[in-house]
Amino acid sequence: MANGLHNKTAFITGAAHGQGRATALALAKEGARIIGFDIARPQSYPGYSLGSADELESLKTEIEQAGGQALIFQGDVRSDADIARAVDGGVAAFGSIDILFNNAGICAYGLSHELPETEWDAMLDINLKGPWMVARRIIPIMIAQRSGVIINNSSVAGLRGMNRLSHYAASKWGLTGLTKSWAIELAPHNIRAISIHPTGVNTPMNDGLAALEGLTPKEVAERSAGNLLPVPWVEAEDVAKAVVFLASDDARYITGSQFVLDAGLLSR
Repeated sequence: MANGLHNKTAFITGAAHGQGRATALALAKEGARIIGFDIARPQSYPGYSLGSADELESLKTEIEQAGGQALIFQGDVRSDADIARAVDGGVAAFGSIDILFNNAGICAYGLSHELPETEWDAMLDINLKGPWMVARRIIPIMIAQRSGVIINNSSVAGLRGMNRLSHYAASKWGLTGLTKSWAIELAPHNIRAISIHPTGVNTPMNDGLAALEGLTPKEVAERSAGNLLPVPWVEAEDVAKAVVFLASDDARYITGSQFVLDAGLLSR
């Protein structure tokens, strides 16, 4: 068992499927109570399927059938009312929030100068403003209990530029800077902040992007990434294992860092 996760409470955005779901299951397996938050309804942008209400409900069922505890909330990271409802409900049920995994996000292709303003705004609002919106509700709770860890799911695009992903890269670079700033601001309260930077991940998002491009998921992953190791992507469970470690007391002195899970991409 990862050191220090038993009876901790984790708030996870984008929890219905992909990296969020895998992380919720992994943290629950280590004894953490789960608050799963997901928009769980179709969106016109970016044009592929996001998590569903059925997937969110089945996450709760799966955790509880394995002996864990979970609450789920359908909501938008752009809505303070949705966030407050989930945070307040989670604290009322579990008494604390010890881990925040800011995972909800979108990705879409487009040349910077051809992007409609609405698409630029959606990318930045969900991927950058959203984590801030959620954290500003949870940070005061962590300050009061004098402990906590915030893990922001960035990307290799948060450490380098990427073709036809300028708005995505801008959002993820911003999230990297936000993480570092939180690490400085919150250290006096014994709160850590870390960003994680995966290469392409084998998730429904990857499948959706491929369908929009008329390519296979493998072709999209290889075109976008170019990993050194002979794999087109990493699995959602690989990200989940990294989050479990970073959330645990085994990583108690890690803060303000970028945890890179890139199959060697950034070494090129």
